[in-house]
Amino acid sequence: MITEAERFNVNHPDLCPHLRWKGQFIQVEWDPTVPACNDGAFWCLYSQTCIGPDGGLAEPGECTSTGRACYGTGKV
Repeated sequence: MITEAERFNVNHPDLCPHLRWKGQFIQVEWDPTVPACNDGAFWCLYSQTCIGPDGGLAEPGECTSTGRACYGTGKV
């Protein structure tokens, strides 16, 4: 069973380059006094929704599998 920390880990080395999330667009220095938002708002660059081109969830825990049909290309 995958933990929540693993499910939402945006620093995974095999993360699909087409996964997007709000935190990518916030250009501020990290402040340890401010809790992480971890709001889970992820989307695929190709489908523009939380569902990837292959019908699976677009979130870090799902978008780190090189075996996924759309991984890295957006094609199914």
